[in-house]
Amino acid sequence: MFSKISGSKLLTAAALVMAFTVSSCGLIPSQAESSINAINVDESRLAIKGYDPVAYFTEAKPVLGSSQFTAEHFGATYHFSSAQHQSLFQGNPNKYAPQYGGYCAFGVSKEYKFDIDPEAWAVVDDKLYLNLNKKVQARWLPNQDELIVDADTIWTQIVDKPATEL
Repeated sequence: MFSKISGSKLLTAAALVMAFTVSSCGLIPSQAESSINAINVDESRLAIKGYDPVAYFTEAKPVLGSSQFTAEHFGATYHFSSAQHQSLFQGNPNKYAPQYGGYCAFGVSKEYKFDIDPEAWAVVDDKLYLNLNKKVQARWLPNQDELIVDADTIWTQIVDKPATEL
């Protein structure tokens, strides 16, 4: 039965069956990584370098969180400075999670995914924006409204791309 099928056709058919099987099981590496590409995390998937995202809203300043109070959101781990902040985040993570997955807001407006300094931040229209550093933030602040409009549009195009590809 197989003698009538050429070797290359048999290999092609086998490769297609294997590719279909792997993809239907959700095991293609690019699929497994794609959702975390949208979030700026370290090797252990810690977001905002361990800073408490809720503190930017409730205390109007960056506050380092604790590994005692954590929550997961879109594959990233967030730390909080208190159980109350942890609870607030868990009740509405989209309100407190930084925009653009925690990447630099100025960078996203220019089609890049740059890391951030948790000390370079702003809450605008009840949304948290982070920047690469305070020097970049000084360039972002005077034009933030226009840059946010640009970044909102660009983010939809780069959200799942790894930072290394931009």
